[in-house]
Amino acid sequence: MGKIGGSKSLKRMPAPDDWPISKKGFKWVVKSKAGPHSLEQSLPLLIILRDVLHLAKTRKEAQLILFEKNVKIDGKVKTDDDYPVGLMDVIEIPGINETYRLLPIHNRGLSLHAITGDEKEFKLCKIMNKTTVNGGDLQLNLHDGRNILMKTTDTIHNGEKIYATLDLLKVKLPTSEILGHLKFDEGVLVLVTAGKNTGRLGKVVKITKESGSTQRTITLEDDEANKFETISDYVFPVGKGEPWISIPKDD
Repeated sequence: MGKIGGSKSLKRMPAPDDWPISKKGFKWVVKSKAGPHSLEQSLPLLIILRDVLHLAKTRKEAQLILFEKNVKIDGKVKTDDDYPVGLMDVIEIPGINETYRLLPIHNRGLSLHAITGDEKEFKLCKIMNKTTVNGGDLQLNLHDGRNILMKTTDTIHNGEKIYATLDLLKVKLPTSEILGHLKFDEGVLVLVTAGKNTGRLGKVVKITKESGSTQRTITLEDDEANKFETISDYVFPVGKGEPWISIPKDD
C-alpha cells in the first residue's frame, strides 16, 4: 500500500532558489508544513531563526527558542519550526526587541525587512476570493489564509460592491479588524511578488484583460518612469501615492 500524504522532508538541491541556504554540504533541509502559504511563497521558521537571523546554530537550538514561546507571527506565538512564514507576515522576537516583515526584495526573493513603531501592529492582505456563506453573508478570502466574515449590508455602498479580488486590506494584528481598504485600479502602487521583476515597486498605469482568460496584464511604471509588465497574480497592492508600509530600497 502506498504512502498517504506528501513527504515531510526536502532535499536542498530542489529547494526554492531564493531560500537563504547552501545547496551543498548537507543533503536535507526542513520543509514548510501545510499552512497559510505555499512552499514557494514561504520560509520555514527554522530557516529564519538559524540561517537568516543567526539566533541559533542548530535545529535543536532553534526548537528551544520556539519552545520557550519567544517568537510571534502576526501577533500569535508559534512553536513549530516548520511553520511557513509568508508574504507580508510580521515576525516579532520580543527577546531581542526586533520585528520584521517578510517582503519580496529585488534579486533576493522573500527577505526580512526590519520595521518599527505602529508597523508592528498591522499587516497588508490581498483579497484573493470572495464567497457567500449560509445566511447570505460575504466571506473575504485573503492571501495569507485568513477569512473575514462580513454582513452583506457592510459590503455594498450606493448599490455598488465595495470589495473585489486584488483589493488591498490593512488589518490589525492579531484580531484581523479591518483598518483600511484600497481598491485595485490604475494609480495604485504595487510590489511584484514573482517573476523576473520580483521586488520591484511600481504604479499601475494600465490594466489589460486578456480575451478568454481570467488573467490580466498589468503595466507598471517605477519612480524613474521605466515601464514594465507583469500579470495580476504577481502584483500586491501596497498603497496609493505613498506605500502604507516601509519598503526596502532596491540595491
